[in-house]
Amino acid sequence: MRRITAIFLPALLAACAAEPGTDDAGGEAPDRVSEFGRYEGYSEPRYDGWVTTSRYVEMRDGVRLAVEVTRPALGGAPESEPLPVVWTHSRYHRNPGRILRVIAPDLDPLPDIRSQVDANEDLQRLVLHGYVVAAAGVRGSGASFGRYEGLFSESETTDAVELIEWLASQPWSDGNVGMYGGSYLGITQYMAASRNPPALKAIFPDVAALDMYDLMYPGGVYRDDLIGHWGGLTREFDVSIPAPAVDEDVEGVLLRQAMEEHEDNWDVLEQYGAGRYRDHAAPELAWERHGPSGVLEDVLEAGVPAYHWNGWYDIFVTDATLWFANYRGPQKLGIGAWPHSGMPDPALMAERIELYAVEQHRWFDYWLKGIDNGVLDEAPIHYAIMNDPGDWRWVSSDVWPPETTSQRLFLAPGASGSVASVNDGGLSPDAPTAEAAFDEYLVDLSTTTGTSSRWDNAVGAAPEMVYPDLRDTDAKSLTYTTPPLVSDLTVTGHPVVTLWVTSSTRDADFFVLLEEVDAEGSSRYVTEGVLRASHRELADAPWDNLGLPFQRSYASDVEPLPDEPAELRLDLHPTSTVFNAGHRLRVTVMGADRDNAEEVSEDPPTVRVYRSATHPSSVELPVAAGS
Repeated sequence: MRRITAIFLPALLAACAAEPGTDDAGGEAPDRVSEFGRYEGYSEPRYDGWVTTSRYVEMRDGVRLAVEVTRPALGGAPESEPLPVVWTHSRYHRNPGRILRVIAPDLDPLPDIRSQVDANEDLQRLVLHGYVVAAAGVRGSGASFGRYEGLFSESETTDAVELIEWLASQPWSDGNVGMYGGSYLGITQYMAASRNPPALKAIFPDVAALDMYDLMYPGGVYRDDLIGHWGGLTREFDVSIPAPAVDEDVEGVLLRQAMEEHEDNWDVLEQYGAGRYRDHAAPELAWERHGPSGVLEDVLEAGVPAYHWNGWYDIFVTDATLWFANYRGPQKLGIGAWPHSGMPDPALMAERIELYAVEQHRWFDYWLKGIDNGVLDEAPIHYAIMNDPGDWRWVSSDVWPPETTSQRLFLAPGASGSVASVNDGGLSPDAPTAEAAFDEYLVDLSTTTGTSSRWDNAVGAAPEMVYPDLRDTDAKSLTYTTPPLVSDLTVTGHPVVTLWVTSSTRDADFFVLLEEVDAEGSSRYVTEGVLRASHRELADAPWDNLGLPFQRSYASDVEPLPDEPAELRLDLHPTSTVFNAGHRLRVTVMGADRDNAEEVSEDPPTVRVYRSATHPSSVELPVAAGS
């Protein structure tokens, strides 16, 4: 973090000084480049620093929200000319330095991060190029007053509209407003867009959800570990970890008063723990009303220009593709080889930071400054195709999913000789012919994908997402593995799994992993999906679901498993992965993921997965042309 504040600014200014041409004042125009990941010559940095101030802004009901404003400065003097404004509506205080003390307590020395801009290179770039950057704490959080009324509550969204109006009306604003930020801060952008405030000209939501039920209860399975981490962390932010006081609150009296009001905040663990079915409708949590999917039609009708940004290992990557499939306004989609937050690969982290900064800058220049930089003239989708870890390349597409061929592989008998699993089954392009064939096992409730999963990463519990070699996990599960591949196989899109199953307990959870196995037998995580068997009934999705199976999961839809085999259909999170020649592709079926999801019951079931002519379990892979 210190490198950002101490090195980035001089390096950027030096690089800018070395560019050919002059600025808009006259003279020879600089060379212009505007393409994915590169942006030069369309706007020049006009400033050498910034000045940050903070204050309270009063809402319609008298609740005061803490707002931080960073203005471009030259020689220490803030710019007086009105400029476009980009801002974020944050659940995590408005100063990330305080959050860092919680999620990275062993970092020594702790960096001096005074504002959002001090912490983020992408925001520094915007400020130096003539943007005002602002951050506001949502009501009931940080130094903001009020009671937190739930994730993406109606009052929170109304606050966003009022803040946009306030930002647009300030003397340092030219009336054009955009929004930035990731995760919660990405979702608040869609929520604000649902009201279509006139001044909101564009959004850049990063790693943001579409449907909160599918996050908390994917396939009907409660992600209790994820929400436990997040609920505990945000509770600490609200009542125990002080946010920075605003400038006017020199003695911190107002900050203490605000934190006292947070004591009665909405209880995320209680509320989400009670909402086991999608038709759950309590006064403060109704899945079909609260959250982005609850205002989806309003978001689509508004059509605020949106650049959806995500990563293949993020928990919201499916949502990003669904946003793109449903959106009606001008839009773009970018998906990289990264998870929700930090990562162990420094090259990938550097690329993520750079690409995000460039693409955000191009997007806001086009929509907030009216610079015709061609950002809408190119392919709307860019995504990374991942080879081995540390090896990826970017491609573009006009549609999602891109053109692929569905290749169906059937669960088959073994032995593959590649793993010491419960059954060591095979995967075959040939449909089964046996009249009665199945694999049976007693679910091992200690099975886990680890404590550094995409789910842990998303809530700061595993800043560097690293999945272990999955051989130990596979050993406790049912596995189905291909022979070594004779050529590279590129899977791009949404794999779909069909399982025919029974269970001794009339219910069971089925976690399905897609893995790549190298020549030495090491098994690498690629993607996953999950379905609780009692939630198996299919329904029409309330949005374009890309033809993927959709479980409505109403209370009335839940049915125990019958004695005879029942069909489960589930999709895995999308990926774009090259399975290398000489490697194997593996589908693993687990009955538990101890560290990442709630167990279906305390008594492990004995399950059967069928692979017969009448009950052919399989995986359908979207295979890219030429594979």
